[in-house]
Amino acid sequence: MKTRSTARLRFAAAGAAFGLLLTGCGLQPADSYVPDAEPGLIQPLEGLPDDAKLTVTGKNFTEQLILGKISVLATRAAGFEVTDLTNIPGSQPARELMVSGQAAVTWEYTGTGWIAYLGMTEGIADKQEQWQAVHDADLANGLTWGAPAPMNNTYAFAIRNEAAEELGVESISDIAALPVEERTFCLEAEFNSRPDGMNPMLERYGLPRGSPEGVPEGNIGIYDTGAVYSATDTGECNFGEVFATDGRIDSLGLTILEDDLAYFPAYNAAPVFNTKALEEYPELEAVFAQIAPLLTDEELRKMNLAVDVNGEEPADVAYDWMVLKGLITAPE
Repeated sequence: MKTRSTARLRFAAAGAAFGLLLTGCGLQPADSYVPDAEPGLIQPLEGLPDDAKLTVTGKNFTEQLILGKISVLATRAAGFEVTDLTNIPGSQPARELMVSGQAAVTWEYTGTGWIAYLGMTEGIADKQEQWQAVHDADLANGLTWGAPAPMNNTYAFAIRNEAAEELGVESISDIAALPVEERTFCLEAEFNSRPDGMNPMLERYGLPRGSPEGVPEGNIGIYDTGAVYSATDTGECNFGEVFATDGRIDSLGLTILEDDLAYFPAYNAAPVFNTKALEEYPELEAVFAQIAPLLTDEELRKMNLAVDVNGEEPADVAYDWMVLKGLITAPE
């Protein structure tokens, strides 16, 4: 699973170098496998030329691999000859493929577009407002954002299912009613220090850090990326900082707390189109409009779990999900 530093805010030099190679040499990632499929609810577009070509891109962490393969399967079912440029190492190279027109469609997160690409300092918690803001701003870059999915891969706090029941906690606001010794947190180092991370979150919820009336410093543990999940599961803390669509939430029996004061910005996934490609094939937006409403947090957690925990291939997970939803059908 990604971290905000690698997937949303920092663009690694290695990824940028790969992007230059990709642009200059026409390279593509090695694993472009997807299973064969037939149309289902997604049907071939009427009047589409037999030689209509489309390039799909996406980044190289689990969730993006799954979404990328969904895009490949969908556009093939719609009748396109598809070049699979998913599995791109890094956000910036994938973004450059879209802006330059070398790729026609990807899935991106509204908060990523707003903060990492457009350079805004703060995200917007309201999902529709965040989508509209990034949609309107990115038109100037030759990109058109399609309607967002319900899935919102933002920061969240999770608690063990049994602890949630024992403590009577359903929302982040409920933490303030707990005894001080129960207000224990597991965090990644980045979230602990970033200006839109732990400290302002505690302020929003009336839990001053370092205060016995709030959250004493000794109640906060700092962990390596990914270790937060297991630490929360084993009870090293009650509340762990997680990503809302991570498959480990379900596999470890964790419950997401409601962000009832809307602190965390929206990171809804949405299809993004190169505007010129969309002008050439305007029906493409309707294809993805069939997919987006079905992509909920729960559905992505199941799919991420199948890859990260069960070891399944992202392409197979995407295929099985699309067949289950009737978007495509298995070949006879």
